Amino acid sequence: MMLTISAKRSTALEAPSDLGYLLHKHPGRVQTFDVYGGAASVFYPEVDDDRCTAAMMLEVDPIALVQGRSGSPDGFALGQYVNDRPYVASSLLSAALAKVFGSALNGRCKGHEMLVNASLELTIALPVVPGDPDLVRRLFTPMGWDVHAEPIALDTTRPEWGDAPLVSLTLIGAHRLADALTHLYVLLPVLDDAKHYWVGDDEVDKLMRAGGDWLSTHPERELVTSRYLAHQRGLKEAAIQRLIELDDRPVEEPVDEEAAVVRPLVHLRHEAVLEVVRKMRPESVVDLGCGPGALLGELLEVQGLHRVIGTEVSDSALSKAARRLHVDRMTERQSERLTLLLSSLQYADDRLVGLDLAILMEVVEHIDPDRLTPVVTNVFGSMQPRHVVVTTPNIEYNVRYPALVGGGLRHPDHRFEWTRDEFANWTRSVGESFGYAVDLRSVGAVDGEVGSPTQMAIFTRAVSGEAP
Repeated sequence: MMLTISAKRSTALEAPSDLGYLLHKHPGRVQTFDVYGGAASVFYPEVDDDRCTAAMMLEVDPIALVQGRSGSPDGFALGQYVNDRPYVASSLLSAALAKVFGSALNGRCKGHEMLVNASLELTIALPVVPGDPDLVRRLFTPMGWDVHAEPIALDTTRPEWGDAPLVSLTLIGAHRLADALTHLYVLLPVLDDAKHYWVGDDEVDKLMRAGGDWLSTHPERELVTSRYLAHQRGLKEAAIQRLIELDDRPVEEPVDEEAAVVRPLVHLRHEAVLEVVRKMRPESVVDLGCGPGALLGELLEVQGLHRVIGTEVSDSALSKAARRLHVDRMTERQSERLTLLLSSLQYADDRLVGLDLAILMEVVEHIDPDRLTPVVTNVFGSMQPRHVVVTTPNIEYNVRYPALVGGGLRHPDHRFEWTRDEFANWTRSVGESFGYAVDLRSVGAVDGEVGSPTQMAIFTRAVSGEAP
């Protein structure tokens, strides 16, 4: 089986041959590696000033593959030795990617860090991939790929036989190389749906490491999780629970019961916050505790916003936000609108005083209760923005999540979660102490018994001389 990865010359990749640095494989040599069930060879069929192509050819030895499997239930079945494994991209190719391109998969390239974080113009080709065109598109299109999946005929001399359950796949898109390899590493076994090795508890950890940044928002999350974990129900439930507990990832809920439409809660939160921003029409806004910058990207698209600021206490989180927003590729005008600041919510920061709007989206519950008072004093007393938007989980709603039945918070880093009454009392106390009027709202479908999954408060500072 064959995989080719091509990179075009661009502002991010001035010398296409630099693809060799990222893959840790020299364009001038053919290198061969022992992998499970065979050998993988890496070579470069194309290297010029405009384009570079790296190829990995995986040669599978069916006999070695069977001999390397202990306790095979098939005995001496001929199907173990005569099958499509040598020709069709499968979990074998995924395992080979992890061994041969491990450093690239993990985003490591010493001395070329900026290149690692750059979005490259990539074309990935796989001549034979299991699955039908619709499934392939459903898996790769949400990842930002332009997907070309062409059916393969069972026999070109017998058109009446129809198509094989295989496609010729080409993916075109702008991605970090590490992200592109991660998409293949996770989704090829999903298309294969027949892993060649035993699937145990450690596979959940592998899936979280490889797909944790995007799997929770993927529309085929259930299918991906189930197939990747070999349809083992216990492992799938463990993975889904971990995705739920990562509260900055989505928890799915129906928003149209009749149509059975499912939308991630994280999207509903973003939409609710952005609706407030558009209605208030601020000129300056700060996302306090911006994390990897998902909301910042959407704020930059709001018309009329002249200053968009993201703050984090973690330098690594700001670096992730910068990569996600492609700061290195922004025009001068775009970069003038965005500011990323290393700043703690507990301490006054003169750079954040007097802004039109401050956002604390799913942040307060990560703060120790004894540290919440200085944070509130800083935000409402020192910064004194005209408006403050706060969202936080409603703990009463947790009973609607099967994975959280029996108690427990939505994220292992949550220090607390409030009931609706507790949140209302807190917002009222803050408003009275610092001169802000409060508007409470629900985010997500409202359950008549336990309310909505997320609760929101919009604080508006009273004009001088006016009662809040």
